[in-house]
Amino acid sequence: MKKTIGFSAIALLFFALAAYLILHYTPIYHYFFEKGSTQRLAEFIKSFGVIAPLVFIAVQIFQILFAPIPGEVTGFLGGFLFGNFFGLLYSTIGLSIGSWLAFSFSRWLGRPLVERIVKPSIINRFDYLMAHKGAFIAFVLFLFPGFPKDYLCYILGLGHMRLLEFMIISTAGRFFGTALLTWQGNLAREKNYLALGIVIGVSLVLILLVILLRPRIEAYIRRLHEHHDHE
Repeated sequence: MKKTIGFSAIALLFFALAAYLILHYTPIYHYFFEKGSTQRLAEFIKSFGVIAPLVFIAVQIFQILFAPIPGEVTGFLGGFLFGNFFGLLYSTIGLSIGSWLAFSFSRWLGRPLVERIVKPSIINRFDYLMAHKGAFIAFVLFLFPGFPKDYLCYILGLGHMRLLEFMIISTAGRFFGTALLTWQGNLAREKNYLALGIVIGVSLVLILLVILLRPRIEAYIRRLHEHHDHE
């Protein structure tokens, strides 16, 4: 336990220093938040040449830790820059590391950190996951599009779930959505706009359905969790 806390502390200091250097010595804000930022971010990553995959992985890590950065954009860029296989591989590595760090920071620094990052309304929506492990329920939440997966990493860190269990659940749960975004990026890379339009259209319909049904889905998941606890 002491080794885990010590390693998390070192990792936290490393990424805090990295964030400071990036924010102060590169125009990183423009790559994420301004108009045309997707193209600029792609050019920024490509400009690193042979180490561009490492930069992309770092971007995926930061978009987990700093949730306002849109994960849909970075997932799409993975396929656009590196193709299906390597785009999915690099995204999965970055998302897994970012999820592990968010979970570990939450476990190490506790609720005061989480309340600075996650809105109270979101914490209250998923507070039942803190009381018990809820592995299957957490997997379902990671699997569905439209759920705040980055915030979920911090929330689950406040509960009793083991780190290994969390890593398996979060990585497996994110895989389908990551693969879909990577595929879209690769279709854009190949300029197969007809297939891209169809895939995006189907994806938007699925997301819209989840958004419309989300209150019912969350209510069902909560009841399922309570039923599991009573068994």
